[in-house]
Amino acid sequence: MKNLENKIAVITGGNSGIGYAAAKRLKESGARVIITGRRRDAVETAAKELNITGFVADQSKVSDIEHVASKVKEQFGRVDILVINAGITKFSTIEQIEESKFDEMMNINFKGAYFTLSRFIPLLNDGASVIMLSSTSATISPQTASVYAASKAAINAVVKIAALELASRKIRVNAVSPGPIATEIMNKIGLDESLEKQLIQSVPAGRMGKAEEVASMIHYLASKEAAFLNGGNFLVDGGQSI
Repeated sequence: MKNLENKIAVITGGNSGIGYAAAKRLKESGARVIITGRRRDAVETAAKELNITGFVADQSKVSDIEHVASKVKEQFGRVDILVINAGITKFSTIEQIEESKFDEMMNINFKGAYFTLSRFIPLLNDGASVIMLSSTSATISPQTASVYAASKAAINAVVKIAALELASRKIRVNAVSPGPIATEIMNKIGLDESLEKQLIQSVPAGRMGKAEEVASMIHYLASKEAAFLNGGNFLVDGGQSI
């Protein structure tokens, strides 16, 4: 069903995982999709595979965000759907956290997401939908993930305030909070059989989630069917947060 025909969608971190699945789903629904990512080869490969537009950008750098916003304005003129997805996960106890690790996660997950929203607001069409990727980590308080969880809790706070600030333009702002999802990022954090078993045991559904299942929620929130949803945080976690 092409219910996003002629919509312009921007997805940060769209070259892999949830971002890639969302780009594929929105493209199939008729949207014109632009993705961003830090790795040029991955961005170019994903853009070619999906027949969409790709821009190389580091979300932790405001100058990169502003450059992409400028390119989108020049080439597309407006944005109807903004999916702020790019993020990283690293683990450490509070006692042993290194300042560099703290800064890296906060700069990408919170500062980068915040300024992506900030710099794209002038491009948002009245009635646009903004979807910010949060995490169940902001809800379930996992040990050794304090900085990651804090970065996502900060996203949840911004979503509510942005929903109020942009309400006069009928722009909706919502968060999607995935639980354990089988994506490339899981391999990066060292997913092995033991960790996978531990994660699955924390999920009442009894399995890891799929990127496509998160993409389905993103697609729904981007569509007119979700016109009365604003300022919410939608869990896609198989019941992990219960």
